[in-house]
Amino acid sequence: MKKTSITFETCLEFVLAHEGGYSNDPNDPGGETRFGISKRQYPNLDIAHLTRETAADIYRNDYWRRICGDDLPPALAMVVFDAAVNQGVAKASRMVQESLGVTVDGAIGPDTLAMLARKKPADAVRDFMARRACHYAWLVAKNPSMGSFLMGWYRRCFDAHKAALELMA
Repeated sequence: MKKTSITFETCLEFVLAHEGGYSNDPNDPGGETRFGISKRQYPNLDIAHLTRETAADIYRNDYWRRICGDDLPPALAMVVFDAAVNQGVAKASRMVQESLGVTVDGAIGPDTLAMLARKKPADAVRDFMARRACHYAWLVAKNPSMGSFLMGWYRRCFDAHKAALELMA
């Protein structure tokens, strides 16, 4: 039987609510997606018939564990996991490291976690979310065709921040 943290389940529900079901938007660089799992990232997966259970397993193994979700304060785990899904694990990890002022290597490990232990979770979440929003603006400046996604990305940022604050309450 798999060990599942309450925080993972809470974060997964948030992500799935924002990722929705099946999509094949020609403007989305991920291409065909279901539950936010993309054909581009998983070319050998039958995206059209992907189950929620398989998506959850992918998210647990390839995203949650790689961001050390069980070791992060729940509020930070929420926003970092959501960013990992939406922007990539390495990018989300780098944004955490940049916001903490530690060596940026794209992998959350002992040094990142030690520095995080010295920071208030609310401050860590705020600083992370500011970097996340800036990254979206940078993406659109670099590739204006992505502008159609910007409002949705910002809404998602605000929703993630709200969910993180609710976890801190």
